[in-house]
Amino acid sequence: MKIGLISDTHSYLDPNVFQYFENCDEVWHAGDVGEINVLEQLEKFKPTLCVYGNIDDTKLRIATQEDLFFERDGLQFYMTHIGGKPPTYNPRVRRLIEEKKPNVFICGHSHILRVIADPKRPGLIYLNPGAAGKHGFHSVRTLLRFDILNGKLQNMEVIELGKRGKLN
Repeated sequence: MKIGLISDTHSYLDPNVFQYFENCDEVWHAGDVGEINVLEQLEKFKPTLCVYGNIDDTKLRIATQEDLFFERDGLQFYMTHIGGKPPTYNPRVRRLIEEKKPNVFICGHSHILRVIADPKRPGLIYLNPGAAGKHGFHSVRTLLRFDILNGKLQNMEVIELGKRGKLN
């Protein structure tokens, strides 16, 4: 299974996302979608899992959830928008990680792309795809794409969409 991971679009969906995620089985959006039409475009394109972020309005909050827990090929995933980073997650997220014990924790919010193993929780991988939108302090708009195969994350790719100020 191939996954396209995106976050922090802030109402702007780069048309290149469709090309980069063309061979993906699912798209996962880690919040701060911005406008409902961004989510609708993704849902028309591929099966989409999405959590809402702090900028998302009532329409998006009704269409999505704050926290998603799901399984793919034997791996347990937890996705939310605001989570902190290893090993200092925010208290709410830390409690849910301890309770649910996911293999992979996904969040957005920071606009900082990170793929790291949690040093205090063996077996937990942290993914933040950075920000794909044009609002924020990030300098490069980014996505992640990866495979889930035999219960493992494989072929992790960082995709750069270009400078935040320059729209491709």
